[in-house]
Amino acid sequence: MAKESIKAREVKREKLVLKYAAKRAALKEAGDYIGLQKLPKNASPVRLHNRCKLTGRPKGYMRQFGISRINFREMALFGLIPGVRKASW
Repeated sequence: MAKESIKAREVKREKLVLKYAAKRAALKEAGDYIGLQKLPKNASPVRLHNRCKLTGRPKGYMRQFGISRINFREMALFGLIPGVRKASW
């Protein structure tokens, strides 16, 4: 389980990216790279990192479901994810 401070930091980054998205696009369109450099570092979408919605785990993230591979496997075994079940042959 990730620390709450790390999860909160990621949420804060997401808000900052949304806040500066329009301004960032306008500066890029104009080719004003000095203006881009003056924006906050965390306003860059590159700095965002996908994390599991349940545990905050940064690795093994499954984009389609928004959770980590470990939580996905657990939930699939218990039948909590519609349309997904353990393969057997």
